[in-house]
Amino acid sequence: MNQGLKKIETTIKKSSLWEDIQTFLNQHIDFTKEISISVKDVLVVITVIFITTLVLRLVLKVITRKLPEEDKGKFNVVYGYFRWLVYLFILLITLNAVGVDITAVFAASAALMIGVGLALQTLFQDIISGIFILIDQTVHVGDIIEIDGKIGRVEEIKLRTTRAVTRDNRVLIIPNHLYLENSLYNWTQNGSTTREFVEVGVAYGSDVHLVRKLLTQAASTHPEVLAEPEVVVQFANFGDSSLDFKVIFTLSDSFTANMPKSDIRFEIDRLFRENNISIPFPQRDIHIIGQTQDKRI
Repeated sequence: MNQGLKKIETTIKKSSLWEDIQTFLNQHIDFTKEISISVKDVLVVITVIFITTLVLRLVLKVITRKLPEEDKGKFNVVYGYFRWLVYLFILLITLNAVGVDITAVFAASAALMIGVGLALQTLFQDIISGIFILIDQTVHVGDIIEIDGKIGRVEEIKLRTTRAVTRDNRVLIIPNHLYLENSLYNWTQNGSTTREFVEVGVAYGSDVHLVRKLLTQAASTHPEVLAEPEVVVQFANFGDSSLDFKVIFTLSDSFTANMPKSDIRFEIDRLFRENNISIPFPQRDIHIIGQTQDKRI
């Protein structure tokens, strides 16, 4: 009998404690007439923010696991701003889900974000493009790139711009959004060596086999031309005024290719002169047809 009474008393106490907890959790804090939030809602918001923090840390770890330490620092700066935007968005969604009327806040936020987005559209494009470059590693410092007809060696990759130096030692500042709008040629992504060529035309009637031999000699004897892969000479076309040839060779540093190519052109000219191979200039035959005109008086 006593044990039964004790169980009933314990049950009553537990139910009373649960009711007190429920009462405490349902207490509301009124910020304005339209916005009121309970203690339970606060706990829900805190829990959601905590879970969001864990998810964001996991995402950051997955994205940056293969990035170099220097690029991780740059990415973390942008990710910090992005994280606060996610927190704000999650907070508004959670408050709306627990019954808080935040329609006015949503409307003001939407209008603000549209205005900021339109004003800073290009800036956002540059930053997003910079993030893509850091993540997919399409361009590295030291790469030789060609974009929009401009060639440069990459010196620094920032979130908004890429800094490169051209062949004539001029600084080229490339907004990162150009990577999304133009085709990017990375000359050194497959390695530091590149295939280069020099074109030349010879007069009709020239010994084409001798021309191939001389072109091969001119390119293969240059100290900066690699032995492997070997020099190749192509008979490119029967031109209007010349037989067109192309000599193809490999350089270890294509960024300075202009000087070796110039040297090879000098050598080609010398060898052609020694072997009586002429480089023709464009020629045209002009036919003048006379016309008579009857005159009537």
